[in-house]
Amino acid sequence: MTNSRPRALITGISGQDGSYLAELLLGKGYEVHGLIRRSSSFNTHRLDAIYRDPHEAGAHLVLHYGDLSDGVSLTNLIRDLQPHEIYHLGAQSHVRVSFDIPDYTAQTTGLGTLRILEAIRASGVHTRFYQASSSEMFGAEPPPQNEETPFHPRSPYGAAKVFAYWITVNFREAYGLFAVNGILFNHESERRGETFVSRKITRAVARIKAGLQDHLYLGNLDAKRDWGYARDYVRAMWMMLQQPSPDDFVIATGESHTVREFLDHAFGRVGLDWTQHVEIDPRYYRPSEVDHLRGDASKAARILGWEPSVRFPELVARMVDADIQLLEDELAGRLVGVDREG
Repeated sequence: MTNSRPRALITGISGQDGSYLAELLLGKGYEVHGLIRRSSSFNTHRLDAIYRDPHEAGAHLVLHYGDLSDGVSLTNLIRDLQPHEIYHLGAQSHVRVSFDIPDYTAQTTGLGTLRILEAIRASGVHTRFYQASSSEMFGAEPPPQNEETPFHPRSPYGAAKVFAYWITVNFREAYGLFAVNGILFNHESERRGETFVSRKITRAVARIKAGLQDHLYLGNLDAKRDWGYARDYVRAMWMMLQQPSPDDFVIATGESHTVREFLDHAFGRVGLDWTQHVEIDPRYYRPSEVDHLRGDASKAARILGWEPSVRFPELVARMVDADIQLLEDELAGRLVGVDREG
């Protein structure tokens, strides 16, 4: 391929991080290729804004059907594209769900990483590889967690991510690949999937405020997490691949907050008392819990020059405001449809 633009391949491009990363890279002049799974329904809504800009960003975004379980197709795609950078974000990424489907989680989240690394090695393509590692790998280890903290995963998802982390290190050391791990702590946004606790809360706030539902069912309200903003975190991914040599980095805000605090800020944003609407459902408890995650990103600050720009209160406010606007738009659309039919 002779295009003078830098070329990137993103797995998981249709997810929260993938869509933000695609926008970031397109803004920097990249030609962006994304791997998506074949589905009978549209699953690329987070990329719609890019496609609505066909003369600029959208003209340099190409999607390819593929699957992390198919090593041959991954090898062929990487050989054909010759990407300068590969960002591996695709995974079964829901921690609670990983207890229900541990085999699938291991196949996609763990072995999917191995298949891409082996595809890079087998194809002989000179590229830079980013692996989306997770704070869930630390599990039961006390905070603050940094690059030297031992791993003690407490879920099939965390265990699969530990495998993916070490196989990335192994291919770096064994084959000289430019391969890095970004150990990202929880990061949320307006585009967060609706089954994750942060978005589950903000969607419920919008619906309760509008009188469309009354209760929200959650599990452990005492879990502490280090919550950041997804746009900040994908910027860190790109920065890692611009370094002169490969290395692994923790990306976090250095603050931790409980789910209760998230509820305080989210419901308080619209003047509601969450204790009147939230009920505990044991189904949402994990068989083994991660009590407290708080990252130390001082290495990233020192070497990458990375710092978070959005802190916890602003993050929650952004998500609540976005879900309120989204609900208003949906309701207005339905009214327009009813009016047209009438």
